[in-house]
Amino acid sequence: MIKIKGLAFGYNNHSDVLCGIDAKVGKGEVVSIIGPNGSGKTTLLRCINKILKPKKGKIMIQGKSVKKINLRKLSRLVSYVPQKETGSFPFTVFETILMGRLPYINWNVSDDDLKVVYETLHNLKLNGLRNRYIDELSGGEKQKVLIARALAQQPLVIILDEPTSNLDPKHQLQVFDLIVDLARKKGITIVCAIHDLHLAARFSDRIIMLKQGRVLADGPPRSVITPENMKEVYGIEAYICHNGGNFHVVPQRAL
Repeated sequence: MIKIKGLAFGYNNHSDVLCGIDAKVGKGEVVSIIGPNGSGKTTLLRCINKILKPKKGKIMIQGKSVKKINLRKLSRLVSYVPQKETGSFPFTVFETILMGRLPYINWNVSDDDLKVVYETLHNLKLNGLRNRYIDELSGGEKQKVLIARALAQQPLVIILDEPTSNLDPKHQLQVFDLIVDLARKKGITIVCAIHDLHLAARFSDRIIMLKQGRVLADGPPRSVITPENMKEVYGIEAYICHNGGNFHVVPQRAL
């Protein structure tokens, strides 16, 4: 679904934030990007979504170069849920999800657009909130609405930047249950930047670990989140515990 080859990006005249990134993400796969602050996680997501223009390298989606896909067409392929939602205009939940249909709307909202919004409200169990204003919601409710808006775009890929930041444990699990459900039932490819290693290990098919803008490791959670990699990337000694389907990272000391 996504293929990245030799990707490099830098801000202005500063040294590159991303350096020679190579990665692949398959259809219906849940892939988490991890790494410390400043390792390039958000920058990589924004390059995939054409928010940022790489200095060199290629990003392909369904075999097509992102450079050659106009923004309207790209927004039908890829939806993006940022870490923080900007803007202060009060919209209802219904109106917010309807915004996900903008890539398809020409002059007026069609019956098909409304059908998609109603189905999304139903599938994500948001009907009870549809007339509430987005700024009245809890953090967990708001995050589900933003994912619903992304889903209303009917994309092949959903990109999420720290989707569980500032959420309590219950809402963190609910959001990731939803993400995995979208991948398994609808075949949507999920690419997610995240700090929480426990959630990344538990819910991801694969993990890409970045260090200073480069891919240090790429593979199943158990092969990527190791004591050796934790030491090299995060500068800590950590005990990795596997308990059935659960996966725990227990920091021991900073180096």
